[in-house]
Amino acid sequence: MTFVRSPLVRSCARLRLLRALGTRSVPTPCCARGSHARARPSEAAEVELSRLEGGDAGIAEVLMSRQRARNSLGKAFVSQMREAVATLRHDSAVRVVVVRSTVPGVFCAGADLKERAQMTNAEAEHFVCGLRSLMNEIAFLPMPTIAALDGFALGGGLELALACDLRTAASTAQMGLIETTRGLLPGAGGSQRLPRQVGFAVAKELIFTGQRVGGERALQLGLVNRMVEQNEAGDAAYREALQLAREILPQAPIAVRMAKEAMNRGIEVDISTGMAIEGMCYARVIPTRDRQEGMAAFIEKRPARYTGE
Repeated sequence: MTFVRSPLVRSCARLRLLRALGTRSVPTPCCARGSHARARPSEAAEVELSRLEGGDAGIAEVLMSRQRARNSLGKAFVSQMREAVATLRHDSAVRVVVVRSTVPGVFCAGADLKERAQMTNAEAEHFVCGLRSLMNEIAFLPMPTIAALDGFALGGGLELALACDLRTAASTAQMGLIETTRGLLPGAGGSQRLPRQVGFAVAKELIFTGQRVGGERALQLGLVNRMVEQNEAGDAAYREALQLAREILPQAPIAVRMAKEAMNRGIEVDISTGMAIEGMCYARVIPTRDRQEGMAAFIEKRPARYTGE
């Protein structure tokens, strides 16, 4: 019997090969190329990139600000998010990224159904393929990423949060992959990332029923790392995410990036291959100045001063 590899399979194989060779950039699948035009200068800013200063230098924030549409994943929003992610990918000065919303009561409401209703079946499939590639680009960012869920994170909004490494949630947050209630299934990585996060059976229950869970239940399931009571300002999850970022910030940035790469790549393979991946990542840390600084700081009993070199 002859097996013919589809373009998608060939693309996935190429991605695995490039990663094995140590390539840090992530190729964009053909379905995503040209699917989102660059945001025009006249378009309102729906996604912005902010770099903190002073003691928080090294923390970057991705601000989602599509006020009228509750940060729903429309064409302009996705285009601007893709640009922000592309900028972060090559910025070695950024040690931690926090993804947050400036829209009260919502992280991301998911798909822009008004835009989606105007698409043909082929256009909708093409657009969702582009969404899937965007979530992969977020997941493949070299530095740790934290999603701050201060409100609704539904459908594609939760898929966006799942593409991040860590998640904080307010007690009042509501999250769920609700696509089956709309005649769909999670199409931007949710069907793959949720089982890896909460376990196979729990993920099936959540997706099959389309149910929503609050912050406390999400913490119990392991869907979020930290849950805090919401405050009067409505930004408790963001404040917790910022605190978490500050705990990561002093650590050796190259070591943190290599630890992320080792875990992300190792979870997809058998333990023996995972050990080999760990060894390759460890070898890339050995010659760094940060490793020497870490050893010196330990011997001299002082805080380490890491430069990312």
